[in-house]
Amino acid sequence: MNGKHWQPLISIDQLEPNDATPVRLNNTLLAVFDTIDGYFVSDARCTHAGANLCDGYFDGKNIECPLHQGLFDARTGRALAAPVTRHLKMIECRVIDNQLQVFM
Repeated sequence: MNGKHWQPLISIDQLEPNDATPVRLNNTLLAVFDTIDGYFVSDARCTHAGANLCDGYFDGKNIECPLHQGLFDARTGRALAAPVTRHLKMIECRVIDNQLQVFM
């Protein structure tokens, strides 16, 4: 067994509607994206230079890094525009009783 399990992250009521919300879980900074297709969670740091993606522009599906304007699909983590070339690490999530949970 890999030690992963479902754990509570944040109440849906605490999220920034239609935006990216930074959430710290233990020592990891995560980004919760309220997208047009539902909630998605990733590592909050850009894979290019480590900027906090939650400070970037979010259009409901793509997040732009505030440092060098690299672009990621917030639903899949896919790197879409230079200078980013490495995809975001996405974390499986679900909503139970108005609580967003992550599988970590």
